[in-house]
Amino acid sequence: MRYYIIAGEASGDLHGSNLIKELKKQDPNAVIRGWGGDLMIAAGADIVKHYKDLAFMGFLEVLLNLKTILRNLKFCKEDILLFKPDAIILVDYPGFNIKIAEWAKNENIKVIYYISPQVWAWKEKRVHIIKKCVNKMLVILPFEKEFYKKWNYEVEYVGHPLVEVVEDFKARNPFNSTQNSTPIVALLPGSRKQEILMKLPLMLAVSKYFPDYKFVVAKAPSLEDNFYAEIMKGYSNVEAVSGRTYDVLIRAKAALVTSGTATLETALFGVPEVVCYKGNRISYEIAKRIIKIKYISLVNLIMDKPVVRELIQNALTVENCRKALNLILNDQEHITRIKSDYFELRNILSQGGHASSNAAHAISRFLQSAQS
Repeated sequence: MRYYIIAGEASGDLHGSNLIKELKKQDPNAVIRGWGGDLMIAAGADIVKHYKDLAFMGFLEVLLNLKTILRNLKFCKEDILLFKPDAIILVDYPGFNIKIAEWAKNENIKVIYYISPQVWAWKEKRVHIIKKCVNKMLVILPFEKEFYKKWNYEVEYVGHPLVEVVEDFKARNPFNSTQNSTPIVALLPGSRKQEILMKLPLMLAVSKYFPDYKFVVAKAPSLEDNFYAEIMKGYSNVEAVSGRTYDVLIRAKAALVTSGTATLETALFGVPEVVCYKGNRISYEIAKRIIKIKYISLVNLIMDKPVVRELIQNALTVENCRKALNLILNDQEHITRIKSDYFELRNILSQGGHASSNAAHAISRFLQSAQS
């Protein structure tokens, strides 16, 4: 089989790489080309466009980079036609990937979507396009199956891929919490320059109130060291590591985390967290009017209650962050409640089994039935 996989972000690269490994277990001769990152390359894919060149965050930023996005779309379509895949596998990244799905439908190319766009949060009418253009939808959040059911669209729940990723890391890297070392607070400011510039300076400012802790910034491997060095100047109890987020989380007592996949990763490591979000003011005001969800973190969304504190836009101040961090470091009752909710969260996400393997088998079954 020939697969063209499109992942436009770091999380998509991670999940895409694990899917590739499972596809190759089933078919060692599978040929895989696409868009992604270093993890997908290591898994055996021929990557023609790296996700670090695709990261535009927010409505305003997308408008400012519209020419680049349109150029990328044109290149992607041409590359797919030259490659002639048996199927295109889209991994999240909806603004771009849904456009590719619409085009692929007209070209009579099979489209599989792994990790649904968050249409339940906004642009719900995109479901009409998905139903028309996506031949097979694989979802990773338990409530998504019910969401699509109300639209009379059958999807397959395969479990959440992060559960297996985190559990595998823990098994290979046991950590002794009784080791006598300076306790760590993890800072996860995101992977895009725009969001890091918005949030990391504020996170770093909080470190001054906790001199007995070491604050460790998890740097995005796709960004240069000099970018972080400028922001981190003048802080004595702060250090940074690149490409080692899980090494930081397995040792952390608490974390300040930007919204997104990292909130779920932090929870699966059992680390109490404060979710931090601040975006471009115009983009935020637009988003606030069209996004229809109660929470911004996946932890709270899946559990349907405020398990972790969310500091959003104007609420994300140094003082509010200091108070919230103090609570998850020192209030034992609060910490116990969070960890109990985390345990329940993991059980919910584990119900589907091994997500990457499930997804690969679902793709194989679908393509075999489509050929028969």
